[in-house]
Amino acid sequence: MEEMLSQQIFAYMVVFTRVGAVLMVVPGIGDRTVPVRFRLLLALLVALTGGMTIFAQVPAIPDQPIELVRLLGGEAIIGLAIGILVRVAFMSLHVAGTIISFQTSLAYARNFDPTQGSQGSVIGSFLAILGVTLIFVTNLHHLMIAAAVNSYNIFPLGGTVPIADLTTLALSTVSKAFMVGIQMSAPFIVYGLVFYLAIGILAKLIPQVQIFFVAMPANIIAGFLILALLLSSLMMWFIAYYEDFIMQFVG
Repeated sequence: MEEMLSQQIFAYMVVFTRVGAVLMVVPGIGDRTVPVRFRLLLALLVALTGGMTIFAQVPAIPDQPIELVRLLGGEAIIGLAIGILVRVAFMSLHVAGTIISFQTSLAYARNFDPTQGSQGSVIGSFLAILGVTLIFVTNLHHLMIAAAVNSYNIFPLGGTVPIADLTTLALSTVSKAFMVGIQMSAPFIVYGLVFYLAIGILAKLIPQVQIFFVAMPANIIAGFLILALLLSSLMMWFIAYYEDFIMQFVG
């Protein structure tokens, strides 16, 4: 009885290591504004409820301490890798927001970004907060929890950490996040090229007027109007991309 209880506690600890690592990093749940105690409590509940089907896969308690460290360290690395990759996919909003800020003369307007815990561009912070809101509204946080639990189908428990596969996935995730961010901000890139070309021509035609100071308010207003018209489409594009990315861990 005592050995069975010890094995159950050990199995729970192993599952909690990976699930907790994922939930401590993913967007929304793992943001710095979310209390650490809440994240730990959620990870404990998810490991207890969602990990019941995984407990049977947990090997027996290792006899050597080094084997225990290897097992728990590998689970922590895999969990952190999944959480960080999901966070990198979310960073496409920051890429789009930064480019939009540059194109609308708002690059120097910065405020606190709660999703990063640091200063960020106004548009980027707004898109990030809106993205987190939509994640919870569309129940994608349930998908993130399912990804943490179902990741054992992709990365078996107790196996070696697939460094090469994780590196390849990280490279593709970073490139895809930048591509999606640039695609979301593409209308503003075109708008910025046309606008700055126009005021450059005007500056040549009317050199007496400080055309850049005159045109800057118009640039900001036009940028906000374009953002208001395209915001819903941009966020739907992001949510579709974000859902597809998480689904590869859910299976």
